[in-house]
Amino acid sequence: MKLRVSFLLFCIICNCLLVTSKKKDPRDFSDADIYKLEEEWTEDGDIDEGDLPEHLRKSDPIDMTKISPDDPEGIVKMSKRHKTLMMFVTVSGNPDEAETEEITKLWQSMLFNANIEVTRFVISANRVLFKLNDGSYAYEIRDFLIDQERCETVTIEGKDYPGKGSPLKKGSKNKKKDGKKKTDKNKSKKKKKNKTEL
Repeated sequence: MKLRVSFLLFCIICNCLLVTSKKKDPRDFSDADIYKLEEEWTEDGDIDEGDLPEHLRKSDPIDMTKISPDDPEGIVKMSKRHKTLMMFVTVSGNPDEAETEEITKLWQSMLFNANIEVTRFVISANRVLFKLNDGSYAYEIRDFLIDQERCETVTIEGKDYPGKGSPLKKGSKNKKKDGKKKTDKNKSKKKKKNKTEL
């Protein structure tokens, strides 16, 4: 009887050792093991869609009847809704990184006060990357930024939009002023001619 019990205990201990040897210690997991474990977890479907990475989330269907082919901004707004979008902003003048950091931090806080969340990365002395979690706000942010005195350009989806600090805008303002002066002078000359004719 003692021999049977001891043999039974020996078999149970051997079985336990075999079962535990098949399971790896989590500290010994390789990248492949972690990836396999993550795939098993996502197959179960218990993960909320908001917790999935953006490329695995189901995108909202785009209503093509609401999109006009003449409105590229509307297309971007609809296609980038609830998706990440990057925009580049250039600060005018010759700022150093500290000045760029200070100016863009102010812009970021002003946007935050308007309930628009952006993440800011200074990438050079006068250039900043704004990361938007919801790309549908891109053109509202662009409109705000190009009205700032120190904004030279805003780039969205490869297209540049000049800001108030842009030399292009400054040049066009001078042209408009010159054009207004000329038209004012022409009107005054016409009035003088009309007066002399009477």
